[in-house]
Amino acid sequence: MAPPQLSLPDRLPDRLPDRLGIPKPLVLGYLGVLLFMVGDGVESGFIAPYMAGHGAGTEVHASYVITAYGVTVMLASWLSGALSDLWGPRRVMQLGLAVWVVFDVLFLVLALGPGNYPLMLVFYGLRGFGYPLFAFGFLVWITATAPAARMGTAVGWFYVAFTGGLPTLGSLVAGVTNPWFGQFGTLWVALGIIVLGGVCCLLGVRERTGFARLAPPEVRPVQSLLSSLSIAWTHPKVAVGCVVRIINTAPEFGFLVFLPTFFGEELGFGQGRWLTLLAVIYGTNVLCNLLFGVIGDRIGWRRTIASFGGLGCAVTTLTLYFVPKAVGGHYGVAIAVGMLYGITLAGFVPISALVPALAPDNKGGAMALLNLGAGGAAFVGPAIVSVFLGPFGPAGVVIIFAALYVLSAVLTLYLKLPEPAAGPGGDGDGAVPAVAAPVAPPYAEAGPGRTRLP
Repeated sequence: MAPPQLSLPDRLPDRLPDRLGIPKPLVLGYLGVLLFMVGDGVESGFIAPYMAGHGAGTEVHASYVITAYGVTVMLASWLSGALSDLWGPRRVMQLGLAVWVVFDVLFLVLALGPGNYPLMLVFYGLRGFGYPLFAFGFLVWITATAPAARMGTAVGWFYVAFTGGLPTLGSLVAGVTNPWFGQFGTLWVALGIIVLGGVCCLLGVRERTGFARLAPPEVRPVQSLLSSLSIAWTHPKVAVGCVVRIINTAPEFGFLVFLPTFFGEELGFGQGRWLTLLAVIYGTNVLCNLLFGVIGDRIGWRRTIASFGGLGCAVTTLTLYFVPKAVGGHYGVAIAVGMLYGITLAGFVPISALVPALAPDNKGGAMALLNLGAGGAAFVGPAIVSVFLGPFGPAGVVIIFAALYVLSAVLTLYLKLPEPAAGPGGDGDGAVPAVAAPVAPPYAEAGPGRTRLP
């Protein structure tokens, strides 16, 4: 007897992820990353001033702690790609979760609680190895399994989850829990959310590509690590893409050092309304991350990054600071310019689809270098604030960030895809041709030396 045919409503939940551009076997992974980054983002709106008042002494000294954290984030972001090639993304994610939990507990108990500044530098810095290994390990998993024609959309959904947590929903959680538990108690709540996200992702995703190494069997550990660095000169466009990726979110991390004081104290919004503003900025960004992933697939990844991302952010970075400063404590104006920054920041989303396509023979190395850029932003942004906030003030730092965004637009013009990667009828920007060749079945194309699925 033939099996009963399912009606459309019965089939729809099973087909919905593919229709949305989410690789169906990775759905729970996206949810796990969202929860993990919510826990990570809880502290983003208040940790710098909180450390300044609990052992660090000043906002500049707190920025040194965040800069140390950025150094380890940068290293771990590079390692997330290289180690995923050697161990498989799932094992790298397990390591990231363990590192975060151990050093977060040490940071809270031995450093922040008693106000020990040297231990803040050590434990907060070492904790920085955690989230890149977890989150960017999953990004490597996505690029190893998603079909090429929907790669921009699949990556867009990753950044919906990533930015949806850090700092969007994380800021909202902090706004709710701070009055109940205090800021220190809220940091413990955040740790619980992170553990929940890790369990959801690591137990819920059973897609087999991520369980095994992605590099060919003959590739040795040292060779893999060197390959993830040597690609910077064997494929110079990938190195340029790494710089663009640094500029993408360096101002975001830098803003989190001094904007809490600017909006919360100078403009008089207070911590509650500042956290809401932060959530609105990146909530807008979350919604637009997916939009610009789709736009990039349609009009070209390079074109989207240069125009909407680089030039757009150069303008909105200036308006984010100078417009509220000019009009005073008008909260609605701050909300409006914040949303504009969130929209244009999403214009960089296609960079995670463009850079691996620039090195089709070494996508793992390209992703490692791209992840290095993502982590480098967590170092470069606070480092710029540490160096220039004293002599030039917040206005000077904002102008520097805007100039960097203009530079990113210029550099992106160099990232033209070679003809084979551009595809039939492509222009080197990464746009999907109007009439494309038949798309391979989802998740079948895992790349050279990688597990091929039926």
